Amino acid sequence: MQKNLVIVESPAKAKTIEKFLGKDFKVLSSYGHIRDLKKKQFSIDIEDDFKPHYEIPVDKKKIVTQLKEEAEKAETVWLASDEDREGEAIAWHLYEVLKLKPEQTKRIVFHEITKGAILKAIENPRNIDINLVDAQQARRILDRIVGFELSPVLWKKVKPALSAGRVQSVAVRLIVEREREIHAFRTEAAYRVTAIFLVSDADGKLIEMKAELARRIKTKAEAQKFLESCKSSTFTINDINTRPLKKTPAAPFTTSTLQQEAARKLGFTVAQTMMVAQRLYESGNITYMRTDSVNLSEYAVNGSKEAITHLMGERYVFPRHFATKTKGAQEAHEAIRPTYMENAKIEGTAQERKLYDLIWKRTIASQMADAEVEKTTVSISISNAPDTFTATGEVVKFDGFLRVYRESYDDDVEMQEDEAHLLPPLAKGQELQYADITATERFTQHPPRYTEASLVRKLEELGIGRPSTYAPTISTIQQREYVVKGEKPGEERTYDVLTLKDDQITDTARTEITGAEKSKLLPTDTGMVVNDFLIEYFPNILDYNFTANVEKQFDEIAEGDKQWTDILRTFYDHFHPSVESTLAAKNAHKAGERILGTEPATGKQVSVKIGRFGPVAQIGTSEDEEKPRFAQLGKDMSLETITLEEALELFKLPRNLGEYEDKMVTIGAGRFGPYILYNRTYVSLPKTMDPMTVTLEEAVVLLQQKQEEEAKRHLKKFEEEPDLEIINGRYGPYIAYKGGNYKIPKDIVPQDLSLTACLEIVKLQSEKEANKPKRGTRAAARTTKTSKAATSKKTKASTTKTTAKK
Repeated sequence: MQKNLVIVESPAKAKTIEKFLGKDFKVLSSYGHIRDLKKKQFSIDIEDDFKPHYEIPVDKKKIVTQLKEEAEKAETVWLASDEDREGEAIAWHLYEVLKLKPEQTKRIVFHEITKGAILKAIENPRNIDINLVDAQQARRILDRIVGFELSPVLWKKVKPALSAGRVQSVAVRLIVEREREIHAFRTEAAYRVTAIFLVSDADGKLIEMKAELARRIKTKAEAQKFLESCKSSTFTINDINTRPLKKTPAAPFTTSTLQQEAARKLGFTVAQTMMVAQRLYESGNITYMRTDSVNLSEYAVNGSKEAITHLMGERYVFPRHFATKTKGAQEAHEAIRPTYMENAKIEGTAQERKLYDLIWKRTIASQMADAEVEKTTVSISISNAPDTFTATGEVVKFDGFLRVYRESYDDDVEMQEDEAHLLPPLAKGQELQYADITATERFTQHPPRYTEASLVRKLEELGIGRPSTYAPTISTIQQREYVVKGEKPGEERTYDVLTLKDDQITDTARTEITGAEKSKLLPTDTGMVVNDFLIEYFPNILDYNFTANVEKQFDEIAEGDKQWTDILRTFYDHFHPSVESTLAAKNAHKAGERILGTEPATGKQVSVKIGRFGPVAQIGTSEDEEKPRFAQLGKDMSLETITLEEALELFKLPRNLGEYEDKMVTIGAGRFGPYILYNRTYVSLPKTMDPMTVTLEEAVVLLQQKQEEEAKRHLKKFEEEPDLEIINGRYGPYIAYKGGNYKIPKDIVPQDLSLTACLEIVKLQSEKEANKPKRGTRAAARTTKTSKAATSKKTKASTTKTTAKK
């Protein structure tokens, strides 16, 4: 009988832990949750106090059987899943499913996968914390209720196959509201005035010093007038202010700040960051990566001190203790940091090394001395105007933590001038000569669209979601196509530049591209319609305060202050009646429908709405004698902004171009964009071609290219058997026969196959499929191997016989 069985949720984690434990310990993985709510059923008994009905998924039954067998053989079972609510729930499900006994079961937790942490956890086991389990169950069940009850409402009122989620819907709302803010934004122009003054440096050489007017000038006429006055002005330094400044390092990483900084500095998505961090944690390189805490253990503080002293000297050391501000922070009690502070580098993939380097630098910087900076501000008066110019300079006297790490920001603000430079020697009362003074027209900027990183920050600010939910939330809203990550190309804009030089004012018009954005989260039409519908009929679900309050209630359950069933009952008693009344309501128009006007030729109503395959324009209504006509909206069009004229343009397709070889060539518009139709053959029109201007000759070229591709694809046909064909597919040649596809062995030349040989391959592979045992068994592997060999052998024989006959 084996002494100890340790169960973790990840095979990588199991492999790392096994290194630290002796021969008396066996470490196995549960591969995440072994039990969950049934996928396609509601699985919650509302009347029986929200009792959940769990099932073991088919793909986990083998694992559960193995764990049961090993648990029965062990004297002690150690449940070592992660230390957050999800990990506690995994431990509880294991306890229940494996039918473990209290006296034989011990729950252990650790924040880092090191030998010391593992052994310490084994010395201090505890019981499963049922409060944490209840908090996880409450979240899972509440989200299941919202999803299962809201989705049918969306199917009926908006579009089939839609779904809704509590946190995801709020995230979509943030993105939709930001997009509407941008559309409503009105740009205002003002003139930014900068001057270049000529000043002698320490060697008497004239150098340029840049200064900026302390205010913006509103109109071009006012800017012109100001420059005119500068012609006869005297510019005098009336004040020089030099003061020391200190810059303090940021706190070590939490889940949220790691996701944000990895997006800015490394270009990682939120999901990518969590995947790489998970691997770093499981291989023992960093501490647990789902945490709200900025606290560092004494071990980490001391390790940082030693590393800093060794690498940079004692002057750079400044130990700090950061306090977590987030109320109800995740149960992990330490920030994300390297397991061993002395390891500045690790082995691993390029992504793992980059993320580790970021974590190491942020942690080390948090324990380093402040950067000492001297900032000089020079005020320059204008003799015949009340305005002043300001010049600033900044000199780093001691780099401190900046030697290692500088935090990034993702707000798109107007590019700031680099102030980290030294000003020349200056004196109060000194007169300055200008080289030129420029008034440049600048425009106010609309609020920036959300990136994944800035959305995480906003959700955290509002108290919505927790570290474990940010990545799946952002992935889910993109998978549901409520939001896409995309680019805005920007628009060309003209701006004025007035320059005073040598007592002459020149007026120049320049152009710039404005509004260009990359990797931003953009709401789709479907996302906007679903958002508006939910706000109208389920305002509580989309309310930021309500969603944040639910998170607080989960925290209270985790702390043992509230019963999870009471919270679910209160929620359900308000939510369910809203669902029923919304389903019963009769609406005059479909959700998201917008009437644009009438078609001039027929007088029929023109509208746009969400159709079965996305946004469509419609001419006519269901009440008309004739059926309505539909046209798919282009990718660059929106239900909210499309005009009547733009909608009518969509109905100019299909468009006949003329005949080619006695058959008509037509341009049409489909779900996936414009296409060419000829003799039942469809060819997608390239994005570079306009469906309204493409010519017959251009279309014929594309048709001929398609025919050539098809000819290369169809390798061989047989007159005796029209249903059988040898095709060159994406993954290699295969036989297509009566709706089925059959692989051709690699060592056979497809063109050499006879009809008899093809039918032999079809027969052998059909028999193999019919007799195939369950996946995952050794028998299946042997059968597959034998069948492949047999197929190859028999086909070769058949090919040889046919060749001999010929």
